[in-house]
Amino acid sequence: MLTSDAANRTASGRTVLLTGAGGSIGSALAKAILPLKPRRLILVDSSERNLNEIDLELAATVDRSLYASVLGDICDARLLCEIFRRYRPEVVYHAAAFKHVPLMESNPLAVVRNNALGTHNLAKTCRAEGVAVLVMVSTDKAVDPISVMGASKRIAELALLRWNNSKTYMSAVRLGNVLASQGSVLPRFVHQISRGGPVTVTHPDVTRYFLTIDEAVELILLVAGLEEGGGIFVPQLGAPVKILDLALQLISDARSKSAKDIPVSFTGLRPGDKISEEFLSRSESAEPTTDRRLFRVRTENIPASRFDILMEELSRSIDQRILPSVMEKLCAIVPEYRPTKLLQRAWQASSV
Repeated sequence: MLTSDAANRTASGRTVLLTGAGGSIGSALAKAILPLKPRRLILVDSSERNLNEIDLELAATVDRSLYASVLGDICDARLLCEIFRRYRPEVVYHAAAFKHVPLMESNPLAVVRNNALGTHNLAKTCRAEGVAVLVMVSTDKAVDPISVMGASKRIAELALLRWNNSKTYMSAVRLGNVLASQGSVLPRFVHQISRGGPVTVTHPDVTRYFLTIDEAVELILLVAGLEEGGGIFVPQLGAPVKILDLALQLISDARSKSAKDIPVSFTGLRPGDKISEEFLSRSESAEPTTDRRLFRVRTENIPASRFDILMEELSRSIDQRILPSVMEKLCAIVPEYRPTKLLQRAWQASSV
């Protein structure tokens, strides 16, 4: 994996905190950060199973004194304060997020709490504790979102812009679909093919941008090494991939090993799905950075005082589990958000 000298210096000799450490990207980041020789790596994850897996994997290759594993939720402000006071992290990689779009459409309060409020909580803590660098893994689904997951990640981006300053650089990097990550389409297709099909594709025209986990980790580390004052960044990517073409290629590869015919079944777009994703909204533009692989996004922002009020109101609505109020605050913070019919019906039913 190729990283810049700046990215190496960002971690070297510093205490690094990694949220979502047991996930696909988080665990890959953990394994990429340790060779950069941080003073210590602090792994945080709310999943016991995932955290245990990465803990055991690292223990087989490095001394346990080089890292610590903390089971907990980034929405727990008191736990975060305890972590920061105990370990004093100087660099934070934020990979913790709920990401499965259709599932989140049925669980809007959970995804807003975790992705939006959790990131806001983390950003405020980083600012208060004098962290040097915070980098968050964002998504192309945050652009003109139609899913509540995308809207929650857009709020997370805005939270970083709100708390970014000259002493604590806060950055988000928008990534596309990561191949072979948990829940991604590639392993699902492979599993369906192994069972003889059918291979399920939502729509014949659906396209997505793809990158490997190694490419994703490299981009995240590159953003951490940029000395450009924080912000939102997008990678230089190739053309999007047609999901149907990916399915047919995998079927063709499997057919070379077996004469069995494997059908494709079109299931229809799920709630929150788009035909295609973009990395910039209609109101955004991109400008070059010092690294040709990354572009900075010029994006609209919300005045800090108004953002703070809206986030306080959103937090109260989440605590009280009032879906109509949550949805109203989401639309106020992210006016380009267009809720799905599924959520609109839930919103209206909760208002009665």
